[in-house]
Amino acid sequence: MPDAAAPLDPERAAWAEAARARVDDARLTELVVGMVSIPSPTGEEGPLARWLADRITEAGLEGRYQPIDARQGNAVGRLRGDGTGADLLLYAPIDTLSVGTEEEDVPQVGPVLRPDMRPEAVVDGPFVIGLGASNPKGHGAAVIAAAEAVAAAGIPLRGDLLVGLGAGGMPTNARPGARFNAGQGNGCSFMLEQGVWADHAVIAKPGWTAAWEEVGLCWFEVTVRGTYGYVGSRHRMPYRNPIVDAGTVIAGLEAWLPRYAARHTSGLVAPQGNVGWIEGGWRRTASLSPAACRFHVDLRISPRTTPAEARREFAAAIDGIRAAHPEIDLDWEMTVSIPGTATPESDWIIRAGKAAWEEAEGRPHEPILNNSGATDANILRARGLSTLRTGMDRIGPDAPLALDFPAGMNVVDVREARRLVRALIRIIVDTCTRPREETL
Repeated sequence: MPDAAAPLDPERAAWAEAARARVDDARLTELVVGMVSIPSPTGEEGPLARWLADRITEAGLEGRYQPIDARQGNAVGRLRGDGTGADLLLYAPIDTLSVGTEEEDVPQVGPVLRPDMRPEAVVDGPFVIGLGASNPKGHGAAVIAAAEAVAAAGIPLRGDLLVGLGAGGMPTNARPGARFNAGQGNGCSFMLEQGVWADHAVIAKPGWTAAWEEVGLCWFEVTVRGTYGYVGSRHRMPYRNPIVDAGTVIAGLEAWLPRYAARHTSGLVAPQGNVGWIEGGWRRTASLSPAACRFHVDLRISPRTTPAEARREFAAAIDGIRAAHPEIDLDWEMTVSIPGTATPESDWIIRAGKAAWEEAEGRPHEPILNNSGATDANILRARGLSTLRTGMDRIGPDAPLALDFPAGMNVVDVREARRLVRALIRIIVDTCTRPREETL
């Protein structure tokens, strides 16, 4: 087997440079602006996916829209090789975690929607600002641009190059009006089971690195019980407010989560946890205390921890809280379980990704450690695809917005997108121009 970490031979290097010469910042900007300007909250990606299928076709691939239901779908494309090489799937999700409207996003994202939180693209020098401009849409644009450049350069591929732009990639269940299972990798899973398959996959998601593993996630719903009561009679009747007790339980979990993360930090991951939703009582009145208060916990899990093991650890944490507060009545259940996954670091696609990074950086690859973000790489790997994750770096100090969580999602530096495209082209050339047996 050839060494994927070695420099490209002269012929392949010339092919890669021919494709890179066709990468244009204006085209990348055009793609990002177009994607941002078509809203695609989880469950409603259909219009964007149809638009992307047309762009994939214009790029020289066999593009098509893959419907999932009336509102949700994927865009897929194929650039055919001669059938003697390994097939490579370039994948990126296309849905945004927030929606871009005051009705659904405020006050959760803040008191008002910032301009970068709206599906309205603004170009500011080398930056594009707008909902999802970097994650996921800037990464999706890079995937299309890389495939387009390879097609335009007429590189003689042995294996097929596939493009998959998938719905439902965000860690969320249904929004109003959508199917319950609209997120959590639904589009990626559907794409694979409907015949879009390859020998290797590259998922474009944030992080300028070549990553071979990432966390999974387990969600838990905790229900704290109390007495249904009224403020006018709390001093006359039995009183137990589950909202107050839920606060005690949450404080106990918050104290436990750092210890959990420390135990499971290894390899590339440092799995974290978060309390992300709480419900109790009626919003229309403060006079009544409810009989129950519920909240949700997202517990990230290492590729070396199964959901069953995570469930038992969570159970032990809850048992500890119960022992410290025997007066609290609660129960819980696990509601989501997506295992963390890893591709062997020795696999071809990981070595090819490292080589692309090292070519760009001029130094040995340095992985990003302590990661707690989960992507559809878990869906790809769980289905059996050897998968690399690579992407763009965070915005720098010259960006029009200071870096925070939403700006990291909603501001893309087109220069970073160009660097990612160049790396993807090298991976394509390195993988799809060889006999299949050299890459497996």
